[in-house]
Amino acid sequence: MLTKRIIPCLDVKDGQVVKGKCFMDLQLAGDPVTMATFYENQGADELVLLDITASIEDRHTFLDVVSQVAKHLSIPLTVGGGIRTLSDIRHLLNAGVDKVSLNTAALKTPQLIRQAAENFGSQCIILSMDVKRTELGWEVFSHSGTVSTGKNALEWALIGQQLGAGELLVTSIDRDGSQEGYDLELIQTLASRLSIPIIASGGVGKWEDIKDVFTKGKADAALAASLFHFNGCSVKQVKTLLAQENILVRL
Repeated sequence: MLTKRIIPCLDVKDGQVVKGKCFMDLQLAGDPVTMATFYENQGADELVLLDITASIEDRHTFLDVVSQVAKHLSIPLTVGGGIRTLSDIRHLLNAGVDKVSLNTAALKTPQLIRQAAENFGSQCIILSMDVKRTELGWEVFSHSGTVSTGKNALEWALIGQQLGAGELLVTSIDRDGSQEGYDLELIQTLASRLSIPIIASGGVGKWEDIKDVFTKGKADAALAASLFHFNGCSVKQVKTLLAQENILVRL
């Protein structure tokens, strides 16, 4: 059985880590290099850095911040936001990134997933989905959750898997920053349909939420921001508690 992964997430805007609620009302959380190093020392399995305004501002990912963070990490680093071409992916990988997260660009050009997987390997291509419950069911939104796509999340996830994505990162916009727990129904439904690993995001407020997303949601990894940024809960504490519940984690 594979170990479950704990992945702190750094949402970055204007060079600083921020966190909001339902993708709104952002507040400062700290410096990305300092926070990345802090979380690695706590025992994080991986780190995700998202340039949350790159797609909205129609610009490339900020390589200077990415390269500085990558220099200070030995754990895998995933970067998303503003990635539109194979060249963008190549620049990030050359800057020390291990995986890239494709969201808005993949929705616009699905074949980018296949091209990226063929050129760089599925293991470093993550399909990211920002999902909200609407009259259409679980609907995918682009541009940091600001644009409705009309796409069903389950259908789009299956397409992404078929095109070669190696993992799925799914964020519940409804739960984002709420600290009310992950959307377990969404995560479990996706886990029952897909064969690729699922990273759950959006809503964690206490360590038990992570336990639930592993045991009830069947996720392979748990992404968290507010829990670690503001709630005084450490990665090491969460892993210790999970291990006491017989959930396999790397201590």
